[in-house]
Amino acid sequence: MSLTDLKRKAPKGTRKKVSVDDFIEDANNYALGKTSDQVAPRQTTAQFLKGLDKKSTKIYRHATFTLTEKSIAQLDEIAKSTNVAKSKIIRMLIDEFYQQHDTDQLTRLSKSSR
Repeated sequence: MSLTDLKRKAPKGTRKKVSVDDFIEDANNYALGKTSDQVAPRQTTAQFLKGLDKKSTKIYRHATFTLTEKSIAQLDEIAKSTNVAKSKIIRMLIDEFYQQHDTDQLTRLSKSSR
């Protein structure tokens, strides 16, 4: 490597300002191999639940979350009584919450933080 390789190059141009939510969504799309113009519209709950089948070609990723002992016990109880996998129950609850209107989400979150 010579010293000419270390020369500062001209900046490529100004960067577009991006909101935090857009940045995170774009990062998730990148992780899934999608470009920002390939973003899928919101699915209905029925479409989402159809994609929850383990035999489907849907992409599943391992995730680690911290839950309280009470939450773990409740999740165990639900899984045993319904014979449904815990991860599927969590995916269903996340989708149900996601489908709610923003004000309903905020109301629910404010109640749970007490």
